Parts: sequence; C-alpha cells; structure tokens
Amino acid sequence: MSRSEGRPGRGGLRGWGGVTGMAVACAVTAAVTLLPLAHHDGGSVGAGTSGGVVTADRTRAEACTEPEASLPASGDDGPNIEKIKERGKLIAGVDQNSFRWGYRNPESGDLEGFDIDLVRAIADDLLGDPDAVIFRAIPTNQRIAALENDRVDVVVRTMTINCKRLEQVSFSTAYFQAGQQVLAPKKSPITGYDSSLKGKRVCSAEGSTAYEALEKKSFGALYKDDFDGTERDPDRLTVPNQLDCLVRLQLGEVDAVVTDNALAAGQATQDPAVELKGKDPFTTEYYGVATKKGSDDLVARVNKVLVDYRAGGKDSAWMRSYGKWLATGLPGITAPPAPKYRTD
Repeated sequence: MSRSEGRPGRGGLRGWGGVTGMAVACAVTAAVTLLPLAHHDGGSVGAGTSGGVVTADRTRAEACTEPEASLPASGDDGPNIEKIKERGKLIAGVDQNSFRWGYRNPESGDLEGFDIDLVRAIADDLLGDPDAVIFRAIPTNQRIAALENDRVDVVVRTMTINCKRLEQVSFSTAYFQAGQQVLAPKKSPITGYDSSLKGKRVCSAEGSTAYEALEKKSFGALYKDDFDGTERDPDRLTVPNQLDCLVRLQLGEVDAVVTDNALAAGQATQDPAVELKGKDPFTTEYYGVATKKGSDDLVARVNKVLVDYRAGGKDSAWMRSYGKWLATGLPGITAPPAPKYRTD
C-alpha cells in the first residue's frame, strides 16, 4: 500500500494543539537555520575554533565500547575557554520548544527549563555570571552542524551521547538518563514499540536516535519520507524539529511519534489526549553537553561544572532543577547518572 492509500484525512486538532499548534507548526517547521534567541552587546557572536582532534579522541570514537566515558574534570583554562572569556559570552545551542527542557515561558518570554539551568551553570563557572549567555535555537537536525560551523560553543539540547556522534563532536559526561518510547493518542490501538506499529505513520526528528531506532527495526511502520535529506523532502514523517511531530500528531497527519521518553513526558503533560505507550523505554540513552570535536579544555571544564552540579545529594543543583522542571512528568528519579571518565 502506498503512503497515499488507506489513510484518514487530516483530523481536527486535539488537546492543547488548536490554533496554537498550527502556529507552532509553521514557526518550527520553518526553523531550519539557526535562530538567535537573544542578542547581547560585547564580543563576537561566533564561537571559537577548537584545537586539533587528538588521537585518543579519534580512537575512542572508533573503538567506542563506552561512549559515555568522557575526559576527567578539570578547572583549567585552555584555548576554547579563553575565547569564550574574551568574548564575554557563552554561546549555547538550545531548544525553545521542548516543554520543561528548553522552552519560552509564554508569560515572561524567558527561556526556561532543565537544559537552560545547566547552560546558566556553565556560564556562571566560566564567566562568573549565569546570564552571560547568547542562546541560539537550533533544530534537532542542526545540532552537530552548529558546532562544526562554529555557530555555538556548546549544545545543551537533550542530545544523546552515542558512538556515531562521537565521530563528529565531543561530549561531556552524562547529565541525564532517558530512553526511546512511543507517543500516541490514548484511544489509539498502538501499544508500544511493537507489531502494533505495522502500517502506521510514525514521525521522528531527522538526525535523532529515534530515527536510527526505526531504521534498525520499524515493525512495518511508515517512518521515512520520499526524498529524505534532499530539497524535495516533504518533512512529513521525518522533520527538522521533534516538536513538529507532536503538531502532526495533533493534526492527525501521523499516528504516532517515536522520541525520548523525557521529551514525550513533557508533551503528554501539554496534551492530555496523548500518552506514552509501552511500560518502559526500549533503549537506554544518556544526554551530554556537546562541543566541537577536540575541544578538550571545554569538555573537561564542563565536566568540572557537572561535578559541582551533582554534588549535595538531594540538595544538589541537579536535584533542585529536576524537582522544578521534570519530577511531575518523570517521577521517581533519586539522583543524576554517575559520571564515567576515560582512562586513556
């Protein structure tokens, strides 16, 4: 059966989608290029270039038996940190549409969320000011390109650490554990990441681990657009931004979404008509702060920030941020993931 056969027409909007959902769909789908969210005076807005890629870093990507193991924490400065200090601003690639992670507060207009708190902690350590940040909104499929093209110093955007990405960027130690799960309407016959997806239209973000999972095993789902990755890509099932998938789900253009359970939990909070399907995530993944490949001084410094951020048990900055932003949708987490460090 072709993609155009046997499909229901575009349905009405569900839950919070409404007119807001349509506006978000237009704005988010158009956001294929980097969007400066906040501009401050003082210094160039271009991120500094990194040093050379060290042999150990390249070997790690090739062998890759423990991708979450990062450089030991260090408070020392280096060429990449010096460029940030000379500029006086940290340039951070973030999301502005992921509820509870990185999103604009509709009342204040401020960027808020778990990832935003971490960005501010990094800026505070490097520059002595949590507000010394230029935030740049980047689509899911532009996270790596933003680093490679020196548009940002760091990406803090629910970015999973894995072997494939280690060939292109460097990562901090893990700051959150997540996993892939299916999001679908509560009344849907879809039961999870299983045979109930057969023949269903499933949306995922381009360049995401969700898309990679569907490539490995789709259960007969329709998950790939014609002309994916080209100018003719219609961006219906594979989209630039993960939030586009929720909008398409609300419009009835897709039957389900595969994404990180951490993101999906926030979307289920926004829209009571959808829910996570399946008892548990079908993968285990860890989010890290990404930098340009070989930016070892910045990676080690971020790892030092994360050591401090995790310290204090239930009173740690990490737990306070989790309690404020994520505990309602992802209850039961008692501690951040323990850091793993390289020994080479």
